[in-house]
Amino acid sequence: MKTITITNFFLLVFYTFSLFNPACSPPAKNDRKKGFISIYGQRFVDASGRELIFHGINLVNKNPEENYLGPEDREAIKKIKSWGFNCIRLGIIWDGLEPEPGKYDENYLRGIDDRVRWAAENDLYVLLDMHQDLYSVLYSDGAPEWATLSEDKPHVTGEIWSESYFISPAVQTAFDNFWKNAAASDGTGIQDHFINAWRHIANRYADQTIIIGYDLMNEPFMGSEAVNIMPSLFKAYAELLVSEGQVPPPAEEELIQMWSSGEERIKVYDKLSDPEKFSSVFDSVYPLHAPFEKNVLMPFYQKCRDAIREVDPNHILFIEHGIFANSGVLSDIQPLLTTTGEKDPLVAYAPHGYDLVTDTRYQEASSFDRVAFIFNRIDQTGQRLEMPVLVGEWGAFYASEEPAVTEQASFIMDQYERRLFSHTYWSYFERLDQMPYFKALQKPYPMAISGILQSWDYDQESGTLEVRWEESEQFSPGTLVYVPAVPGDIKNSLELDPGSDYEVEGLEDGMAGIINIQPLGRKAGRMLR
Repeated sequence: MKTITITNFFLLVFYTFSLFNPACSPPAKNDRKKGFISIYGQRFVDASGRELIFHGINLVNKNPEENYLGPEDREAIKKIKSWGFNCIRLGIIWDGLEPEPGKYDENYLRGIDDRVRWAAENDLYVLLDMHQDLYSVLYSDGAPEWATLSEDKPHVTGEIWSESYFISPAVQTAFDNFWKNAAASDGTGIQDHFINAWRHIANRYADQTIIIGYDLMNEPFMGSEAVNIMPSLFKAYAELLVSEGQVPPPAEEELIQMWSSGEERIKVYDKLSDPEKFSSVFDSVYPLHAPFEKNVLMPFYQKCRDAIREVDPNHILFIEHGIFANSGVLSDIQPLLTTTGEKDPLVAYAPHGYDLVTDTRYQEASSFDRVAFIFNRIDQTGQRLEMPVLVGEWGAFYASEEPAVTEQASFIMDQYERRLFSHTYWSYFERLDQMPYFKALQKPYPMAISGILQSWDYDQESGTLEVRWEESEQFSPGTLVYVPAVPGDIKNSLELDPGSDYEVEGLEDGMAGIINIQPLGRKAGRMLR
């Protein structure tokens, strides 16, 4: 990566904030559990009260032949740190954890222990994610065979792996039985087994302060009720075509062909690049999806919460919306409650955000307007819940070298900047740093803020970073800013107003570093240039 001079790299903007607004002051130290990451309003804070921005990556192994643990090792974790990430979303596969009803695989858990320890050695936070795709190891990954009650229904696959959610009776029935808490062979409900597994994990890691918290279920799916989703989309799309003058509308068979054939489907997606048209079609899903989130998903999350809190009162619980909200359907998830009926203060929103073209051959055809709409919807839900947002998955660009994909990565990162979102990219692989879009992932950002972050923005073309924050008088740790290239003349180029001491810690790759800006010991608007 080309070294950027500090003059071009930083843009300092002085910003004066009210020093008497309580909303600008983080909680006192005695309001936080010692050492654990906590929540203040819609912000993540560390044990000192510094606001944290999580810039991370997914480590999820789905291969049973590797016991769901390889091939990442200590050196890979060190590499992730050198790339500037400060957290990993570490996948736990239920099939690896509980291969038999009620029996947990200690060897598998020791492998998870290793990865948590390696992360701690590199000052990387860990978000533990109970991962699934298509529910089960029989169809993709997730539940063990004994917890897959598909009633001998056939499993059907499509052109894209995720199409099985819509067309596979086996996948849909397995989810139905999970939500019904149907009994496993030992007589215990399979949902109860899942919740007990979470309780076992939480008890094991209850004292681990490097762990941010627990992502309760990856991309929850509604089950057989999803058979009504596509007809609803077809109907709404036909109505859109009629509104544009296409009379009569396409027949049902023609609509099915439009949405299932790759080349025809991309034409549909092109039409839905306009956010208003996209909304008019995909909002038809909300009346079908919202009852699942409110009446099925939330009671399940609440049961998970209650079981985990019996053994772990300190870690954050991360709740995801239903899978259809990944693509812009408005979510109706709700806060989790304590046993006395109050809002649990340690709950965060962990949405996923993917454009319609993800996992297709047409990734380069992503629509910026549609992507912005998806993240606006996510922001809307986060504001309604009054929770911090950590986007658990996005991107999935893999080995693409298309220039358009690099532009997409930069655009999505811009969405996070303007909304102060944390995120974990999907996903790590060995050659990630050789992909053209990697430069968008390895951008400068404020990692920890001694006070309240107001805004930050990085311009890729000019190499300028703008950070604004309101500092409080109660901090001893400094504000940390990651930079992918540290200029040799940084001591002469970096300017702070009000001024204070700062240090630069170099990272493994020899170019990147972390600037540690010492606090003033008083309230002030800080300026970085």
